[in-house]
Amino acid sequence: MGREDLSTPLDSALIASRRDEAQAWFKDLRDRICAAFEAIEDDYCAAHPEQGTPGRFEQKQWNRPEGGGGVMSVMHGQVFEKVGVNISTVHGEFSPEFRGQIPGTSEDPSFWASGISLVAHMRNPFVPAVHMNTRYLNAGGDAGKRWFGGGADLTPIIPNDDDIKDFHQELETTCGRHHPDYYKDFKAWCDDYFYLKHRDEPRGAGGIFYDYLDAGDYDGEFAFTRDVGEAFLTVYPQLVRRRMETPYTDQDRHHQLVRRGRYVEFNLLYDRGTTFGLKTGGNVEAILMSMPPEVRWP
Repeated sequence: MGREDLSTPLDSALIASRRDEAQAWFKDLRDRICAAFEAIEDDYCAAHPEQGTPGRFEQKQWNRPEGGGGVMSVMHGQVFEKVGVNISTVHGEFSPEFRGQIPGTSEDPSFWASGISLVAHMRNPFVPAVHMNTRYLNAGGDAGKRWFGGGADLTPIIPNDDDIKDFHQELETTCGRHHPDYYKDFKAWCDDYFYLKHRDEPRGAGGIFYDYLDAGDYDGEFAFTRDVGEAFLTVYPQLVRRRMETPYTDQDRHHQLVRRGRYVEFNLLYDRGTTFGLKTGGNVEAILMSMPPEVRWP
């Protein structure tokens, strides 16, 4: 399919079909990520039975009274201290104070949004924490705006140059298959977005971040969004398996808990996803799933 005329409203059936397609993809990606993470738990516990039983995801469904809902999938394991892989599809109208802040809502406050959001906090300080999300959002009714957004970023507690290089290389290769400027532009966007202004420091080692991706090529933009999810599923389990056996000290663990505080600060002060979820009546427990299970401030 070629590029679309963005000034021409789409057929309602086509809009509905695209929404169904995106929603189904996010669920499929959730299922495959959860299976990959549980396999890591199985392999680690088979080698270290003294550590206990392997973690398993527990799912909890939630409904949004104004429209839609989602499923939380959270695991507390021996490798993954806490990991959440949430999917949601919500719809309704933005509150008066939020209208106009989202493209397409100045005249029509209605919206529809579907996506997947993942945050993993690891037991071993040498295994980097990670965040990934992708989403498809429609705002302003059938004649409004439609776009993809998302990204993935790595937060090493004890940085390893090889891990950071491999993570970025996978994302750069993925971006390069779709547009020559995607990696450069989206990496810069990520570096700028995931920055703790009050501390004048980055949250982690970066990755890519993109939003409002709608140049009239739905098929290409959805393909890119799928590939971001596939890239994450390829590279992150490799990094976990590479580092999950690394010995660490009590001092390493203390350092990990202090650094996790930066994660909390960013999510509560700056994260747009947190703000969007809370201002659209999302499930508070699901929105704050990203918080680490244990943290310290010095």
